[in-house]
Amino acid sequence: MARSSEFLSLDDAALRAVIGPNSRHVALIEDAFKVLIEAPGGGVSINGSAKDRAQARRVVEDLAERADGGVEITEADVRAALAASMDGDKGPKAGVALPVGRRGPIAPKTAAQARYLETLANCELSFGVGPAGTGKTFLAAAYGASLLRRGQVDRLVITRPAVEAGEKLGFLPGDLNEKVDPYLAPIWEALNDILGPDDVRRRRDKGEIEAAPIAFMRGRTLSHAFIIADEAQNLTRLQMKMVLTRLGEGARMVVTGDPSQVDLVNTRDSGLAHALSLLRDVKGVGVMTFEARDVVRHAMVERIVRAYDADAARQRGEVTP
Repeated sequence: MARSSEFLSLDDAALRAVIGPNSRHVALIEDAFKVLIEAPGGGVSINGSAKDRAQARRVVEDLAERADGGVEITEADVRAALAASMDGDKGPKAGVALPVGRRGPIAPKTAAQARYLETLANCELSFGVGPAGTGKTFLAAAYGASLLRRGQVDRLVITRPAVEAGEKLGFLPGDLNEKVDPYLAPIWEALNDILGPDDVRRRRDKGEIEAAPIAFMRGRTLSHAFIIADEAQNLTRLQMKMVLTRLGEGARMVVTGDPSQVDLVNTRDSGLAHALSLLRDVKGVGVMTFEARDVVRHAMVERIVRAYDADAARQRGEVTP
């Protein structure tokens, strides 16, 4: 097959984003499409077959567009752009980025993440469901932080069941925040990354960001708040109903979880799958389901998720591709 080259003109910021640290991003593109990419100055030269060049060009243009929008480009962005190009798609537009983040706007890395942000924006109650590493909790925290910064809500309320460690909160040392914080570590890590530790600490002190265990949600009405119910696969059916009915005037909620990771003694009592079956078609409710292909945490995580999904399918007697 004939090989030739084409040149794409890029500004300095886009060029740096496409090349990546130690030329890592370029190496990923070259490996994916069997092309040779050089940067002679003012842009990149792509050498390869017509088909390979076209796919590589889509990735370069996608990354450059996102970089021009102020988005920090990481290896996860490159992997997502590669997957989109292989499927003949174009990655999500940088224009849907959230105007928060210490290192620039936070943009969806995949088309599924872009649809998730649209769901959060358009629905009073949203569900983000899927495997680990798909960004469902991070983007929920980013969206809630953006609402808080713009003054569209008064509080960001986060709740999560304390099931995983097999301990009761009362036996842990410290005040309520110190008891709950270990279970909410992923949320705090996300918020610290989005807003910065100082801003998170200040907003917690002012009561603008609140962490509450599931048990402390009972009897409350949360008005003008954005509520994140994380790890919801570990809520019982009764707990799920209780949490969902905390919505007050001007409030919105997102429920995130992975139905395949239930840690309850009675897995059939998980409230997440039950709530989805009851509420999926209710007005004002939006559901975004992520798949293994949407994993952006690390390439190995996607392979791990696919292996477990295949094993689960085998046990159900299904045939996987």
